[in-house]
Amino acid sequence: MVPEKIKPPVSLSVLVLFGLILLSLQLMSSATQESSQLSAMYSWLLLVNALGSVVLLGLVGANIYSLTRQLKKREAGSRLTTRMVSLFVVLSLVPAAIVFYFSMQFLHQGIDSWFNVEIDKAMEDSLELSQASLDQRMRWHLRQTQQLTDRLQEASESLATLEMENLRELSEASEMTLFSRQGRIIASSSINPGDILPSLPDEHIWLQLRQHAEYVDLAPMREDQLMIRVIVTVKAEEPQYLQALYPVPVRIADLADSVEFAFVRYQEMHFLRDSLKLSFSLALSLVLLMSLLAAIWVAFISIRNIIAPVKELVKGTQAVASGHYDQQLPVIVQDDLGFLVESFNEMTLRIARARDETRLAGLEVENQRAYLETILANLTAGVISFDALYKIRTVNQAAYRIFHIPVSYFIGQTLSDIAHGYAELAEPLKVIQRLLEQADDIWQHRIAFLGQNGRRELLCRGTPLFSQEGRRVGAVVVFDDVTDLMQAQRNAAWGEVARRLAHEIKNPLTPIQLSAERLQHKLADKLAATDADILQRSTRTIVQQVEAMKEMVDDFSEYAKPSKKQTADIDLPGLVQEVLALYAVQSGVKFKVDYEAGLLMIKGDPVSIRQVLHNLIKNALEAIDAKGQIEINLNRLRKNNGNFIEIALYDDGPGIKDEQIEKIFEPYVTTKAKGTGLGLAIVKKIVEEHGGAIWVDTSRKVGAGFIIQLPAI
Repeated sequence: MVPEKIKPPVSLSVLVLFGLILLSLQLMSSATQESSQLSAMYSWLLLVNALGSVVLLGLVGANIYSLTRQLKKREAGSRLTTRMVSLFVVLSLVPAAIVFYFSMQFLHQGIDSWFNVEIDKAMEDSLELSQASLDQRMRWHLRQTQQLTDRLQEASESLATLEMENLRELSEASEMTLFSRQGRIIASSSINPGDILPSLPDEHIWLQLRQHAEYVDLAPMREDQLMIRVIVTVKAEEPQYLQALYPVPVRIADLADSVEFAFVRYQEMHFLRDSLKLSFSLALSLVLLMSLLAAIWVAFISIRNIIAPVKELVKGTQAVASGHYDQQLPVIVQDDLGFLVESFNEMTLRIARARDETRLAGLEVENQRAYLETILANLTAGVISFDALYKIRTVNQAAYRIFHIPVSYFIGQTLSDIAHGYAELAEPLKVIQRLLEQADDIWQHRIAFLGQNGRRELLCRGTPLFSQEGRRVGAVVVFDDVTDLMQAQRNAAWGEVARRLAHEIKNPLTPIQLSAERLQHKLADKLAATDADILQRSTRTIVQQVEAMKEMVDDFSEYAKPSKKQTADIDLPGLVQEVLALYAVQSGVKFKVDYEAGLLMIKGDPVSIRQVLHNLIKNALEAIDAKGQIEINLNRLRKNNGNFIEIALYDDGPGIKDEQIEKIFEPYVTTKAKGTGLGLAIVKKIVEEHGGAIWVDTSRKVGAGFIIQLPAI
């Protein structure tokens, strides 16, 4: 990949802006140093530099705002940019602040040193010395002029005119004029012949002259020449005034002007001392502020360019984290960051290749998994797999068809957790859970429970799963619904027994009965009364027992017959009332029937269901010896996602012994002295043929109770 050219951190516009800023600062510095230009340029330059500071502050503020938004959005590189800019600002601000502090101290102390007491005293002494020198010269010229008045006291006006030239030359005055009391010019003499009129005093001078009789002062003349004007009173008959103009030497005048100008300038500077401090401090502050703002702005631009590869790298890593493994970054610089970017690109290429390989492997695994799931979904046997903690991992559809609960909703839970929500399945699920936890090898167990379609029997087989290291990682349980198979086998076995018994017993019964009746008929008249009575009783006993055995054979035949149900909709409350009507004549027996409002309908064979009720009521009557109460309750309930009709029949007889409860429904098991033991077996067979279940209610403390649950419609 060809690297791109490095872009300069500062563009041409930035350089031009920096040049303008430096020029403006230089001009402002010059303006503060040259007092003659301070009032003319300083304000404008200050305004320009202030505007430049505002522009730089706006640029820095815009960068800070942009960085703040990036931080809120958590953009790549924003925090690193913040740390680097903060570090740069701290590193640049601390030394700049120190230099600024000591510069301000030096500036203020330096300006204050200009106006100390010694300099003030020297400037005042210089001015005083200059003034004293001029005062001495004026007093000397005053005395000189006063001495000249002695020569004019007795002179007439004409003589004074002639004497004026001599007096001027004698005194080395530039001009000498004699005025009358009214201010009229009497005589005048000037070193410059071209002067027609002498220098005339103004009203202010005349006023002072009349008050003090003399006047002396400096008087500026034309061509910037400084003169000493002296006017004294000439004592004569009529008072006169002599004015003399003495030139001040150029050197003395220049020195006096220089001293006066320096003193005035010094006073101005002393007056503007605080303003100077403020001006210099403001200029220095602007220089520092603009330098810092410009440096921070350049830092933002430079750091942004430095962080650019890092931002690209962060975006690339985020893209890789999002799954875009083919992400490639441009190599901007050939340095450590460039090497890092190249390494990143190489890493993404390898990850992309590994992803492709993993995708192909995953597709193969998914195909195998789909193949396996298809097989499991079409199995009639339920299959549930568990992890090492016996939590459900997978389950097929057959498990739902068998248990009639959405087992897939319980992925990640144990069978015990499911048992809490389905109380009717608690016992079988707990048995399977116990076998899972205890068995270390393949196991098999038969479980019975009452499901939606009645009593069901499951054949469960389980096996633990081990890893290649021999560590137990889970288990698999496979269970088949063998209810129909077991029932068919059981019915077939008992039916074969009943058929054989009926065949073997029924054949000799008729000859026995006929032979007994023939003996009674042939010998009754030939025997004595006592023997005839014995013969009659014996014959009657034989006939009765034969009839009993015929009934037993009929029961055997009934049990052995295959089911030929004529299904119809049966109204259980009405059927119960019909059956109870046959037993209403029983003396001493009270029947109590209780059923909830609503339809209590089932689908089945009315004859078979009537036989179930007859057998149960008959057993109850025999148990209570035709004395007591028989209670029948009919209820509708929902169980295992199905609707059932529950028939509960109770008596208040002696009840059933605990050891007989488990075998009470097996054929040829009875608690009565007489009976074949097929009544409850036939009842159980009929109930199960109708998809229901029957069991003994052991919750009652008095009498016996049976509960039948049949699917409702």
